Amino acid sequence: MFARVYSAAVYGVDGYIIEVETDLSNGLPVFDLVGLPDSAIRESRERVRSAVKNSGFQFPLQRITTNLAPADMKKEGSSLDLPVAIGILAASGQFTTELDLNKILFIGELSLEGTIRPVKGVLAMLMAAKEAGFHLAVIPSENQEEGRLIEIPILTVAHLREAVDYLIHPTPIESSSVTNGYHLDSTPQHPDFSEVKGQYQVKRALEVAASGFHNVLMVGPPGSGKTMLARRLPSILPPLTKEESLEVTKIYSIAGYLHERGTLVYHRPFRAPHHTVSTIGFIGGGSYPKPGEVSLAHRGVLFLDEMPEFTRSTLEVLRQPLEDGFVTIGRAKGSLSFPAQFLLLGSINP
Repeated sequence: MFARVYSAAVYGVDGYIIEVETDLSNGLPVFDLVGLPDSAIRESRERVRSAVKNSGFQFPLQRITTNLAPADMKKEGSSLDLPVAIGILAASGQFTTELDLNKILFIGELSLEGTIRPVKGVLAMLMAAKEAGFHLAVIPSENQEEGRLIEIPILTVAHLREAVDYLIHPTPIESSSVTNGYHLDSTPQHPDFSEVKGQYQVKRALEVAASGFHNVLMVGPPGSGKTMLARRLPSILPPLTKEESLEVTKIYSIAGYLHERGTLVYHRPFRAPHHTVSTIGFIGGGSYPKPGEVSLAHRGVLFLDEMPEFTRSTLEVLRQPLEDGFVTIGRAKGSLSFPAQFLLLGSINP
């Protein structure tokens, strides 16, 4: 018995579609998960086994082989729990549906009792699903607001049983609209530039920098107000457009910081990394490449306080993002690019 369902994962700042193939055959009860899964995905075997049983279904006592295609691409995260469980239930014939499973995307992490937990990077995955032409995306309930930002029909579920019940008894679902979900948030997120008294030369320079998105270097003795002025610069930058807001929100969703900023990032980011930050933490990368501080500051302000204290290697990697507006990170499997178009604001002592 064979079943095929679809899910998605994130590579860099972009989502890509994963084909989850499940085959049940006679033999000793074994659950094999192949396709270059990381530790979190390999451990999903035990989560799926418990979730299926605790949701009122039968976990098949057969040889189960689940393949995650493309098989030559390393997968990470816990978003594949739900599609693996749905694939097993479909292959074992525990439900039938009139829907085309090839046009449905499943995303979600399972608990041992079958509840579906939120995952990171849903926005990027749904963007990939829309481009691939999927008719429906099943996502965790706690990712609902994020999912509504993409014009694709979404079904939010809190339990594995809810997802299966919908497949058995489907109902029409309308697409959400990015336009209706976007509005300017007037709630202040940064200290106000108008609170600064005096400092007329510096304020004039920062106003010019904000109007043209120019980089700035402030020189002054300790206590002269460099950091205070820097933290107020984002308050005079123009608000993010709808397209810019989606760009920034996607980056924060992948990095796992979206819960700190609400469901949609309306305000320009302000990042002020400490001078002890590592090069990878600053520019991005790692075994599974993730955005660094320069990408988290995309469309906003990157503030380097006490700039000479940063290591030479950290400052050297600023060359490409300042010139090109993005960062290219090369790995053995290939290279990927992170957006990094920011206003650089540095401060030094005389």
